[in-house]
Amino acid sequence: MTQFRPCIDLHDGKVKQIVGGSLRDDGAGLRENFVSDESAGAFAARYRADGLVGGHVIKLGQGNDEAAREALAAYPAGLHIGGGITADNAEVWLGHGASHVIVTSWLFDADGRFLYERLDTLKQRVGAERLVLDLSCRRTASGWTVAMNRWQTLTDLHVTPQTLDALADSCAEFLIHAADVEGLCGGIDEELVAMLGAWGKRPMTYAGGVATMDDVLKVERASGGKLDLTVGSALDVFGGRGVRYAELVAWNRRAN
Repeated sequence: MTQFRPCIDLHDGKVKQIVGGSLRDDGAGLRENFVSDESAGAFAARYRADGLVGGHVIKLGQGNDEAAREALAAYPAGLHIGGGITADNAEVWLGHGASHVIVTSWLFDADGRFLYERLDTLKQRVGAERLVLDLSCRRTASGWTVAMNRWQTLTDLHVTPQTLDALADSCAEFLIHAADVEGLCGGIDEELVAMLGAWGKRPMTYAGGVATMDDVLKVERASGGKLDLTVGSALDVFGGRGVRYAELVAWNRRAN
């Protein structure tokens, strides 16, 4: 059964919603959908109070460590942490209270070649059971290709059932943003959702394009209930108008 996973996206130390494809190292062309007056800790405390589990805190660039630590302290063992995770700092973030670490870019070299030896190192350091692989991707001629460096750089890794099979024993979960629709509130990538759901051998969270509760239903139907999802810019607590946070809390309680 599809569940809602909450998120806390951090940029310049603030909780924000950003159009994913607009995020650049130099800041040029950045499109912000929402900047919150509430702290990361306040969002985490809300998620804890509402019994939402398995959400993620994503640090988008520098200057977010303090806010991330605040969120993890407000909800110890309730949130995953991603953004700049390496073998050298993964254990530190688990020590700050993250239940899992999320990793993408560090697993590739500067040219986007996947480094299996780095995945092995990370797995040895923290254990596959506390590792989430972020396979956020863009549509390409090959289908969907993993993008690193804040989705700016395409890699040599394609999101296919074969890739998921090869990586499944090295992680607890997958996190997959459809980067081309992230932050646009224009609808989900239903084809990607269906492909991931048909595989369905590990917990997975999908993000990207959810605009209304109809899109939440589409994710559940297209994935056969195998994918969880996160909702960003459309959510009322992030300034959106398409989905109410209270609706998603109630959605999760269906299973209870």
